Amino acid sequence: MEEEESEGIIYLSSMPEGVVANILSLTTPSDACRSSAVSGTFHAAAQSDILWNNFLPIDWESLVSRRKTSDLNFDPISSSKKEIFFSLCDCPLLIDDGNKSFSLDKWSGKKCIMLGARDLKIIWTDTPDYWTWISHPESRFGEVAVLLQAWWVELRGKISCKMLSAATTYAAYFVFKMNERYYGFDIVPADAKVGIVGGECCTISVGLDPYLDNSQRKRQRLVWMGSNTPGHRQRLRWMGSKTHAPGINMSGMALPKERHDGWFEIEMGEFHNNGGDDEVEMVLKEVNCNYSKCGLIVQGIEIRPKKSVLHR
Repeated sequence: MEEEESEGIIYLSSMPEGVVANILSLTTPSDACRSSAVSGTFHAAAQSDILWNNFLPIDWESLVSRRKTSDLNFDPISSSKKEIFFSLCDCPLLIDDGNKSFSLDKWSGKKCIMLGARDLKIIWTDTPDYWTWISHPESRFGEVAVLLQAWWVELRGKISCKMLSAATTYAAYFVFKMNERYYGFDIVPADAKVGIVGGECCTISVGLDPYLDNSQRKRQRLVWMGSNTPGHRQRLRWMGSKTHAPGINMSGMALPKERHDGWFEIEMGEFHNNGGDDEVEMVLKEVNCNYSKCGLIVQGIEIRPKKSVLHR
């Protein structure tokens, strides 16, 4: 078997570089990078523009032209296609007046889009008593939405399927933080749903408190709340010594996960993009709680391919 495999590698390595590059383009970017260790021919093919041009989306130049500023980490004309590919993976570009970002998934080459808070429809953000807009040093966007106080939280986002890679299963993730004095998100779960507009979609329950299952952090927050306003002290007595509010059931409920960039995200749902003129709508809302909420910082909703999707 080893002898046959060796002969197969020798045979492939004897092919012209362009042929090998075309063969590698039928795999994935990660496979192509690994193949460069096979032989000199494979190494050269794994660097070629023929290969990486196939991994780049057909409309990447059009999306790049929609960027907010002229700042790029590559030259669209002189940079190699491999340099362009990995720049778009590692450095999301702000597009559409800086309200969206565009990047590539380095494992599959699929397009990833994040809708910034300004690109979402968030109820009551035009009421200064409820929400405010600020710049945040850790956000990729110019502004984030911060909840000052409200009883309801509801936000919606839409995106055209044309902006995404066809024949791909995507998931939508709500990306957020909580400030140090947040409260009100540990009483009832929020509802999230994602789907093609006009099609069927299911609603799932999600917990927005990042520390709902962290009893130590919860106790620290209860101490802080007990020393704050009379209303918060009353809520503290109602909660008693429990680490989360009575009635909330964490079993089977999606909980936030911390991202590599320090923000939290929670999966809202998934959909399959068949291409065409469809739109996808994403909804997150919590409208069933009689207690006010405060401290939610909204960066946006990110739409990216599911990790199980390995091929273009």
